[in-house]
Amino acid sequence: MPSFDVVSRVDLQEVDNAINQAVKEIEQRFDFRGSRTEISRDDEAIQIRSSDEFKVKAATEVLHAKLARRGVPLKALAPEPIEAGSSGAARQRIVVQQGIQTERARELVKLVKQSKIKVQAAIQGDEVRISGKKRDDLQTVISQLKAADFPAPLQFINFRD
Repeated sequence: MPSFDVVSRVDLQEVDNAINQAVKEIEQRFDFRGSRTEISRDDEAIQIRSSDEFKVKAATEVLHAKLARRGVPLKALAPEPIEAGSSGAARQRIVVQQGIQTERARELVKLVKQSKIKVQAAIQGDEVRISGKKRDDLQTVISQLKAADFPAPLQFINFRD
């Protein structure tokens, strides 16, 4: 029985490369001179620290441009509010979302069932497996999911006949 998996993954190596490029650009830009602006990444989030809120916003824009250029979907980023620190400093945490959350997976299954195509959708952890008897039905589901404005980036993997 043909099937495929719907996942939402971000290539963290590309995120690291974009962060390195953004740091290099920030070091060379005149408007960031003396601001001690830093961008770093831990396991699931990107940290941006700077001397004021304006510079944090500007660094975020630079980072977004570098991420977009490297093919990282910006839908996978969940920015938290900018926090004020001591002596006017500011920081922002941007969470890099990996996997499809359970609520969003249910929305995805509901969307597939509303299409009235003869396929089955099953939630398996942080991904959704869709299976059906006909390959054409699966390809129709893929095109419908691509057309739907889903709040997370979707990839379609493990297409099997």
